[in-house]
Amino acid sequence: MSFDYKRMIKFELNVGDKEKKYRLYAGIALLVISIFTAKIILLVLGLILVGTGYSGWCPVYSGLHKNTALADGEASGQ
Repeated sequence: MSFDYKRMIKFELNVGDKEKKYRLYAGIALLVISIFTAKIILLVLGLILVGTGYSGWCPVYSGLHKNTALADGEASGQ
């Protein structure tokens, strides 16, 4: 399995609806926990999860040619 850096910069929707929900919920939970524990790493991970969950695009998935949006029956790139 190779990692494609050029594909990583293309904005193609590659996160399905079900996974978007999971990413948003997990990201919000990490943000809340980071407020009480003052852990920067939890804050950063929470922001990344919320961002990828909201946008529907994950740069790591793009680099690894993974697409969970097609598994849900969604159209890619729209």
